Amino acid sequence: MFSIELDIHTHTIASGHASTATITDMVKAASAAHLKLLGISDHGPATLGGGKPSYFRSLPMAARKRLGINMLYGIEANITDYNGTLDLEDSLLAGLDYVIASIHKPVLKPGTETENTKAYLRAMENPFVSILGHCDDVKYPVDYLAIIKSAMEHQVILEINNSSLSPDGYRGDTKFNDLMILNLCKHFHYPVLLSSDSHGPEHVGDFRYALELVEQAEFPKELVLNYSTNELMSWLEKRKVAI
Repeated sequence: MFSIELDIHTHTIASGHASTATITDMVKAASAAHLKLLGISDHGPATLGGGKPSYFRSLPMAARKRLGINMLYGIEANITDYNGTLDLEDSLLAGLDYVIASIHKPVLKPGTETENTKAYLRAMENPFVSILGHCDDVKYPVDYLAIIKSAMEHQVILEINNSSLSPDGYRGDTKFNDLMILNLCKHFHYPVLLSSDSHGPEHVGDFRYALELVEQAEFPKELVLNYSTNELMSWLEKRKVAI
């Protein structure tokens, strides 16, 4: 009954990080993983080697279907300060299908729990932010109850990042933090999104560690948006209507 249909946190050569993958390479990997929907969310310009504003300006004109795979085009925008400022102006964010807001250490140094939480809360107030990226990083302690309450208020989706949970992940042992997110979302009956965070085609559609944790938390499958393209699109549209 339940099968993974989508992965929308993925990165191409436009993100830097030594990836050489084109969008076509990513689509081929999505097809091999039997996905119905692929989202390209390259890093914003504050990331070394990340996409330039001109790149994100042109993305809305890209093909909506490639090799039979439906396409979305977004950004993983950097939160650049504790006031939740993003590294791409709103006029460009408005043209994208979705915006993932994330903290990355080279852009914003870890602060106190209060400062880190404030950065996420303020970012979610931006009407174009639809997803909060990997807020499980152990270097950035946060108040998860405050974050989830704000996510519900602003209809922002929280992700469970497979790359964070990978044994070679660089965000520390995030399992406890991700279980906090899952248990609070289960309590409030609020959905989550599983993300591969694949830099290149190798891990597109790969959620093995995230799925293990979802099972451990006994999280309802109907609240995992990856099982339904229609459900995900409904959430993204709901966010756009609210703007």
